Amino acid sequence: MSTIFSYQDTDALGTVRSVDTATVIVHVPTPENLRKLQVNRLAVLRSSKPGQHLIGIIQKISRTSIEGEKPADDEDSPPPTELNLVRIALIGTHLDRRSTDTNVFVRTLETVPEIDAKCFALEGEVLTRFMEIIASIGENTAQRLSLGTYTLDETAEAFLNGNKFFQRHAVIVGGTGSGKSWTTAKVLEQVSKLPNANAIIFDLHGEYGPLQGGGFRHFKIAGPSDLDANRSLKDGVIHLPYWLLSYDAMVSMFIDRSDNNAPNQAMVISRAVIAAKQAYLSAKDEETLIDNFTIDSPIPFDLAAVLEKLEELDTQDVEGARPGTTKAGEFKGKLGRLIQRLKNKQTDRRLGFLFQGGDQTLEFNWLEKLSSALIAGSKDQSDECGGVKVVNFSEVPSDILPLIVSLVAKLAFSVQQWTANKDRHPIALFCDEAHLYIPERTSTDSSGEVSVQIFERIAKEGRKYGLGLVVISQRPSEVNRTVMSQCNNLIAMRLTNGDDQNVVRRLLPDSLGGFGDLLPILDTGEALVVGDATLLPTRIRIAEPENKPDSATVAFWEEWAKEEGKDSISSAVANWRRQSVQS
Repeated sequence: MSTIFSYQDTDALGTVRSVDTATVIVHVPTPENLRKLQVNRLAVLRSSKPGQHLIGIIQKISRTSIEGEKPADDEDSPPPTELNLVRIALIGTHLDRRSTDTNVFVRTLETVPEIDAKCFALEGEVLTRFMEIIASIGENTAQRLSLGTYTLDETAEAFLNGNKFFQRHAVIVGGTGSGKSWTTAKVLEQVSKLPNANAIIFDLHGEYGPLQGGGFRHFKIAGPSDLDANRSLKDGVIHLPYWLLSYDAMVSMFIDRSDNNAPNQAMVISRAVIAAKQAYLSAKDEETLIDNFTIDSPIPFDLAAVLEKLEELDTQDVEGARPGTTKAGEFKGKLGRLIQRLKNKQTDRRLGFLFQGGDQTLEFNWLEKLSSALIAGSKDQSDECGGVKVVNFSEVPSDILPLIVSLVAKLAFSVQQWTANKDRHPIALFCDEAHLYIPERTSTDSSGEVSVQIFERIAKEGRKYGLGLVVISQRPSEVNRTVMSQCNNLIAMRLTNGDDQNVVRRLLPDSLGGFGDLLPILDTGEALVVGDATLLPTRIRIAEPENKPDSATVAFWEEWAKEEGKDSISSAVANWRRQSVQS
């Protein structure tokens, strides 16, 4: 058996001076030994149990003069005595299982070092071998999710535990140009290569279009140009019809809450929608559903019938107290603004994906077709389909973007919720630019309120239904705090904003609080990785994905220095008018 992990007393850099629950203070007797230790690097402490060594991260190094400085004019005085101390946060145990000739690292502390226990530096070949142990993620190599290499040892590949990464939810954060999209693409790329992968990424700006291959399938929410071309689901164009909206979402979209008649309007539209859904089920001979459906049940209905009922109530006269007389109905003259808002949205081409999907979206089995395309895994598809679905929301109006993104998220959650346990296939939601639709602060009349409620529920309950959440943002301080607190894995890239740094620090364990100081100095493409999915909290240099997202920072100076310019104004104006980018 190799003796590479057999630490010798002659190699010790110091001894333990004090021990806390998970923090150790080590005395280093010589300046030479002190120079071998660096903050945020690894150290080894001898355990009281044979075959075990405790692994820690160096948090602080200090040198204190006990007797003061040596007088400049006193040549005969003895040199000052210095006290060299190193604070180390314990993070796990290295088990040397000699009986099976294996080494394992675990994130538990069965013991703490004794006073005067020896401390060693983890470097050179020993560090390389230790990183190989970390990278193995136990004995189940099928769980490996590769990110790149460790900054501590670039010869050792850095793996995460793929199961725990998605089971416990994750956060990927980083400032502009830090490599956040690159990291997301690297994770998605590996997910796509799994034979039965299942993930959806909410692509708000179309930057993940370059991710190609058999494991990817691209969709877009229908824009104005798709309406004229009559593009449908088979063309990768998604219509999310109005009847998929929940009651709260319909109220948010159709009713002006500042209107004095808002409560009446909400009540009337609830009754009209329920009646329209009941009429639809009767016409389709689905009588068995009539007794159990609610206003939130995903059942198509005719919006024209709802408008007809609202107009009838808005002009209705009823029988008066005396025979032969009439009086204004309860809602007469109170629904005019609601009717106009509905008609305006129905004809708004920006909202064509909601109201102008055609007869196909009113078919009873249309929801099953949409769910199969977006939510079924690779092996569950009858046609050619990748396991990673990239959904482009770039043509959705910003004022209802939170509502529409959360509609897709709720679709995934509902399908998982109503699937029997034995038939449930896990799915992950990658929420790019999450601060735009899972905000920390929302106004009471904003569609963001509905969105936040849906994502909070997914964050709290998604795990038991096999729904994982990966929150991606360049402004973590603007992302809903409840959702962030449910994420037990963190990939943090460079962050320079103080508020954003504080959010990340709150996600770090107390023993690793010092890691937050690294956030503003991380290199591009370098990440601080902490959480249940990684055995070792450390810095990782993210490997280059095969297909890079279309999010590269424009080289301003180089472009300005070119002799030839780009005549793109005409095409930009044309694209603007048609509301579609033509390359």
